[in-house]
Amino acid sequence: MSDTTEHTAGAALTVDGVTLTAGARHLVRDVTLRARPGEVIGLVGPNGSGKSSLLRAVYRVLRPDTGRIRIDDADAWHLPVRGLARILAAVVQEPATAFDLTVREVVAMGRTPHKGLFDGDTAEDARLITSALASVDATALADHPFDRLSGGERQRVLIARALAQQPSLLVLDEPTNHLDIRHQLDVLGALQRLPATVLVALHDLNLAAYYCDRLYVLRGGEVTASGPPADVLTAELLREVYGVAGEVVVHPRTGAPQVTFLPGER
Repeated sequence: MSDTTEHTAGAALTVDGVTLTAGARHLVRDVTLRARPGEVIGLVGPNGSGKSSLLRAVYRVLRPDTGRIRIDDADAWHLPVRGLARILAAVVQEPATAFDLTVREVVAMGRTPHKGLFDGDTAEDARLITSALASVDATALADHPFDRLSGGERQRVLIARALAQQPSLLVLDEPTNHLDIRHQLDVLGALQRLPATVLVALHDLNLAAYYCDRLYVLRGGEVTASGPPADVLTAELLREVYGVAGEVVVHPRTGAPQVTFLPGER
């Protein structure tokens, strides 16, 4: 897998007291989060805890009822659409549109925010597209029709499109869904090496523990714990937040926390 995809330096992300509602129901309640430039920040928590809703507020699909979201010194919701697209890229859980395009053409869409209306692809665009494909092990798929790919292949291509966009802030909602183990590790390793700031929702706590600099644990739309994985992931938290028994030890080779669940225990 290539490490040659180039990106601008990471942006600082500040989520300050954000609340999101749907009718009378709180999706997210008074969430505050900080991501320093270049950090990989993981959102973890059970289904329905508010991870996806919070990400949608960051990439401007759900407008906060209260609170603010800032990227560097700018209010994210006040940035022009094109300006935001030059800074932020998102890989979301919603089913991908069945583009009648080749894989290379889909990845090339990531270059759109950096081009004029009638500009064609440059040699630099082509280089970045090729590099993004290599970063997710999709070079061999470049000329394949996107709508004939498997779910995992599509996911990798959409991540490549986001990489080609060269964001300073990359937001991903469960990017390892549909991926086999090798490609899970490849994709998360590529994200970890980016100079961009990464905000990623993950279900797998062991992947989150290894690849994220800090974690925010959501439960019922609120942050219940935050900090480095070694501080956050404890047997008490597993019981309180997930309702399961587990053990957390330091992996002897990686030094990262390793979570083992204990079926049948509470």
